[in-house]
Amino acid sequence: MSSLSLYWILFIGIALASWIVSASLESKFKKYSKEALPFTGRDIAEKMLRDHGITDVQITCIKGQLTDHYNPATKTVNLSEEVYKGANIAAAAVAAHECGHAVQHEKEYAPLKMRSALVPVVSAASRWMTWILLIGMLTVETFPQLLLIGIALFATTTLFSFITLPVEIDASRRAVNWLQEAGVTNRETTDMASDALRSAAYTYVVAALSSLATLIYYILIFLGGRRN
Repeated sequence: MSSLSLYWILFIGIALASWIVSASLESKFKKYSKEALPFTGRDIAEKMLRDHGITDVQITCIKGQLTDHYNPATKTVNLSEEVYKGANIAAAAVAAHECGHAVQHEKEYAPLKMRSALVPVVSAASRWMTWILLIGMLTVETFPQLLLIGIALFATTTLFSFITLPVEIDASRRAVNWLQEAGVTNRETTDMASDALRSAAYTYVVAALSSLATLIYYILIFLGGRRN
């Protein structure tokens, strides 16, 4: 079996895993959205930031589903409407997770600083990467250097995906610990919040593995072109 055949088997496996993880995430958030709490996502975010002495971060409501994120450049915790207004375990878990990133920023958590530093690099690389890779694959036998440049650009996005993993896992850990310590959740509901955030973390794991598999694919094309 050739290396490219093994890649396609791996690629199909990752695509299947991605579908399973996405379906599981959607199912669990739907399930835990039915577990009511006396606090909305906004209430949770405000309290967690206040408990950590963070006063310069703004909480905003944005459109979309599971579009929640923390922006270190603008110091904003951006919550989807479902999370912002939701008074349930799922909303609390997501809001606390995003505030976990704000806490990371406040404490100058090293992986978050690395990821933030890579954002402009990845943004610039993404602007040209697709075209360079496409032309590079078409000209790999005559001008392999172009594909090598594309591989280097793609490698930055792969690195970004892997640096994201500890950032997301740590934010979830901070969220779950705070929810329990602040008395927002009890033992049972803490487990629910942890389960929801664990499912979300798996999406980042799959994305990182998918990026790595694609990077290997381009490297194999480059090596094959050099041999020819």
